[in-house]
Amino acid sequence: MQKQNWIIVFIVSGLLLLIFSEIIDAANAPEQKIPELNQPGWTAPSLYLDRSLEGKERQLVIYGEELIANTSKYLGPNGSVAAVTNGMNCQNCHLNAGRKTWGNNYGAVAANYPKFRDRSGSIETVYKRVSDCMERSLNGKTLDSNSREMQAMIAYIKWVGHTVEKDSIPKGSGIQPPQYLDRAASPDKGSIVYNAKCQSCHGANGEGLLSADGKSYTYPPLWGPNSYNSGAGLFRLSRFAGYVRDNMPFNQVTHDAPGLTDEEAWDVAAFVNSRPRQNKDLSRDWPNISKKPIDHPFGPYTDGFTETQHKFGPYKPIIEARKNQQKQKTV
Repeated sequence: MQKQNWIIVFIVSGLLLLIFSEIIDAANAPEQKIPELNQPGWTAPSLYLDRSLEGKERQLVIYGEELIANTSKYLGPNGSVAAVTNGMNCQNCHLNAGRKTWGNNYGAVAANYPKFRDRSGSIETVYKRVSDCMERSLNGKTLDSNSREMQAMIAYIKWVGHTVEKDSIPKGSGIQPPQYLDRAASPDKGSIVYNAKCQSCHGANGEGLLSADGKSYTYPPLWGPNSYNSGAGLFRLSRFAGYVRDNMPFNQVTHDAPGLTDEEAWDVAAFVNSRPRQNKDLSRDWPNISKKPIDHPFGPYTDGFTETQHKFGPYKPIIEARKNQQKQKTV
């Protein structure tokens, strides 16, 4: 056999031995499990991918998304359909038209309504929930339940959560409050946070930033006549603090990488919610006053704490007092 043929045989034999060695090592190696994907929370459906909606049903959901995203264009002070809201958009509070994880999304709505709510002391439908938002967060008037606009918003909200199991609340839904402080939230400290991290978008006087057409807000007003009123969910400090901690400054932070510390979130919430705004008659709210949340800022209460402490904290003493009340009832 010629010399070059021996060289080829030697090289091929070496490669075969190397391959067999790798196979044996792989067979004897411990099993490597693929790490599970760490999902940040519930994932919203996409109208681009969901082809189950067709015809008029699909068009209604698309219109509903448009109304949620650009509410003021249709229902604001200069709205093309009706002038019934303050100029804010639903997605100013429900980010990405209610589809953003930890952004006060609509993921759990369809799965949990109708349901009993202590605030009204009654069973509420999705229509009632949307109406509340229009009257409180948008400081306006509600629409007839049979109007195309209301039907579209409800259809969209139900579609957003249509994959969520009944009576379940998926991770990433709604708003998660920060850890409670051992002190009261401070409007004075919050003003420093606001000036440093918020006023560039929302204005020195909380007036927000109007869009170029003057019909809606690019960045919503946080107080004053065009902001949410005293009956809105964000007027509770835990709601506002959780919302800004996970989402603000806008498009710069996430739930796992917030831009504010817990203390900054509580303090800026105290500052914003101590500024002037429109009041709403809440006399019919919480017919069972013992069910009021610990940070509901309007009395009367059954726990003996003041309105000031209920609004700004510290909340831990209130929590402990209520636990003791509950223990006494069960003894």
